[in-house]
Amino acid sequence: MERLLKKSGAQRVSDGAKHVLCEIIVDYADEICRKSVKLTKHGGRITVKAEDIRLAAKT
Repeated sequence: MERLLKKSGAQRVSDGAKHVLCEIIVDYADEICRKSVKLTKHGGRITVKAEDIRLAAKT
């Protein structure tokens, strides 16, 4: 997380900021995963494909 923030221009990053960013990213990824699995099942498949994840991220 620190590396991402520093890459974005931060000079210093607190532990709290790293922790909160991690929580937000995990929550976002969890939502995308749920949506992509739903799309996979709707398509009559059991394998999640890259296109499912891309579509889930857009919605």
